[in-house]
Amino acid sequence: MRRRRTPPRSPLPQRHGIDPVHLRLPAEGPWTTLGGYLEERYAGGAGAGAIAGLLDSGQVYGEDARPVRPEDPWRPGAHLWFHRELPAEPVVPFPITVVHRDAHLVVADKPHFLATTPRGGHVVQTALARLREELSLPELSPAHRLDRLTAGLVLFTVRPEDRGAYQRMFADREVHKEYEAVARFEPALTGTFPRTVRSRVEKERGVLAAREVPGPPNSESRVELLDRHGPVARYRLLPRTGRTHQLRVHMCSLGLPILGDPLYPEVLDPAPEDYADPLRLLARRLEFTDPVTGEARRFESRRTLSTEPPR
Repeated sequence: MRRRRTPPRSPLPQRHGIDPVHLRLPAEGPWTTLGGYLEERYAGGAGAGAIAGLLDSGQVYGEDARPVRPEDPWRPGAHLWFHRELPAEPVVPFPITVVHRDAHLVVADKPHFLATTPRGGHVVQTALARLREELSLPELSPAHRLDRLTAGLVLFTVRPEDRGAYQRMFADREVHKEYEAVARFEPALTGTFPRTVRSRVEKERGVLAAREVPGPPNSESRVELLDRHGPVARYRLLPRTGRTHQLRVHMCSLGLPILGDPLYPEVLDPAPEDYADPLRLLARRLEFTDPVTGEARRFESRRTLSTEPPR
């Protein structure tokens, strides 16, 4: 089995907590100049003009930390780095809190509306980019992810060599995860809790909402009623599996959609900067045996969910 080669270290530092783009040239091809290859690679795409501008202005770098030029000869297998132009993003006006930090882990208490990692239009306004800058930890990486609209605990690894062990821990379901949600109180369901919901949940690429479909179950959640607050109640959610939007789908299937959910039971289009009605879902607790140190770990979010009835 061939081992993947680790690429050389980038000559460019991160910018706003975001790594530069790394590009390796093909091992063979008909090109004679670097500009000719890049022009063909990005032809017709949205980045064609941007990469040409970066190349002309000396913002594409080679392994020797020197800018490369369009007329430079094409070298098979060479490595290049450059920074993309970052999209304009509205600032998420909520702090991210660190509840634990040591040589291996950072456990963050993420606010609503802040994505875990860069994706789509959310790049700098993400927990990863913010923490890399705020903590001066450029190699910080996520061990798992939390939906942008969900608040609560997210675990990041400090050292690249530790990341695989912590990711496997989540993949192998060795982490006890507890969530808290606020939804309406339904008297007719009171006697049915605690209960376990099992179903087949599928999420299609490009479609905002996941859905339950016929077939063998691939998701399981335990739902417990914690307490009532007039027309609404707090629920403890214990996912055994980790399908996309699983808890939101399962609560909706019980007739108890989580308050503030813009996707379930119906897809809405809230204003992108309207922070008045967050999804009332919180990743409350993480418990596990540390795969690197062997310690028993237990972390709890310091955030709370509003039990005010919906507007």
